[in-house]
Amino acid sequence: MEMFVDKVRITVCGGRGGDGAVAFHREKYVASGGPDGGDGGHGGSVILRVNDNLSTLLDFRYKRKYAAQSGANGAGRNMSGKRGESLIIQVPRGTVVRDAATNQIIADMSTGEDFVLAKGGRGGWGNAHYATPTRQIPRFAKAGLPGQERDVVLELKLLADVGLVGFPNVGKSTLLSVTSNARPKIANYHFTTLYPNLGVIYVEEGVSFVMADIPGIIEGAAEGAGLGHDFLRHIDRCRLLVHVVDAAGSEDRDPVADFDAICAELHNYSVDLSNRPMMVAANKCDLLPPDSDNLQRLREHVEAAGCEFYEISAATTKGTRHLVQAIAEKLRTLPPVTIYEPDYVEAEPEIADPQKLEIEHLGNTWVITGLWLERLIMNINFDDYESRNFFDLQLRKCGLFARLEEMGIQDGDVVDIYDFQFEYQR
Repeated sequence: MEMFVDKVRITVCGGRGGDGAVAFHREKYVASGGPDGGDGGHGGSVILRVNDNLSTLLDFRYKRKYAAQSGANGAGRNMSGKRGESLIIQVPRGTVVRDAATNQIIADMSTGEDFVLAKGGRGGWGNAHYATPTRQIPRFAKAGLPGQERDVVLELKLLADVGLVGFPNVGKSTLLSVTSNARPKIANYHFTTLYPNLGVIYVEEGVSFVMADIPGIIEGAAEGAGLGHDFLRHIDRCRLLVHVVDAAGSEDRDPVADFDAICAELHNYSVDLSNRPMMVAANKCDLLPPDSDNLQRLREHVEAAGCEFYEISAATTKGTRHLVQAIAEKLRTLPPVTIYEPDYVEAEPEIADPQKLEIEHLGNTWVITGLWLERLIMNINFDDYESRNFFDLQLRKCGLFARLEEMGIQDGDVVDIYDFQFEYQR
């Protein structure tokens, strides 16, 4: 049996940018070749793409981390590194992407447009970028930046104009099968439908709509009982609900009580959903006992609630054509399927301020941290004399040495900067 998966949490990472190269031009008969280290390639991005052949998020059940390719490092002769390949993740149409921490909507994959979920990191500059008239032989380059990483929840909300709701075994799957091209599995027991089925209903030339058979809702579904809670979200987008009721009461149930129970579950799940336009299809009318008053009681109760009422028998197709035409006519007056607007606000990247350095004094050791310093140290080659001089100059220009001397640093004290340790000398 196919398992329907409609909500998963995954981690996505953009590729890291490639490092810039430290290289110098070396060629016979050329007296003094300058720096020619190329830039690193940008990292690939993670991109979401709609695939209309997918109907579940099952592919994400066992793989939860997705990373794009990193950019290649730069090389000599001003050769830039190759850009990392982007990773394309295919999702079913109707997938809503939420931030895992805030539950805010990042994107609604319903329009068919690609969405960049995690951007790749920028490639680092090679040493050719750092050549100046006074620094003609730069022996340092910039490291590539890490790609964007984020935890997201993918949630599938079916894109259907009409949602069939009702208790299990009332004939929703049968109705879908006789009115559309869908072929759901049908059997005479509870919870036959374990995942939603979609069908396209062709009414006449140029008139069609999509109808979803939602798994049977039971009492308590809005609180998580049975299967209903997992699938109530699929009705969120439906423009119209068709409430299928077993008018024959074939399992010793009262159709009026059934109608009220399902309406209560819809209201408990979402007040907005309970106010959605609804038609009622009294099914299994061919099985009504001659002396039963079920149909009359149900009609009066439903019409008093403001819903249109239709008698059908999905098994014999009696009344189904009339119902389909009425649904198409009703849909003409209703707004289009809901597309969720993103409400996630991307956090502004933190500015690396050279003045925002934390200094901690531990005995004769001074531990210094800060975003600006962390980024600076990534781009220093401590094996190279000129690169170390550049590092020293940057620390002096930002006022760090002056601050340390004001705080009482002594010659010979140890300065610890992100696991690099230096002996302080005035």
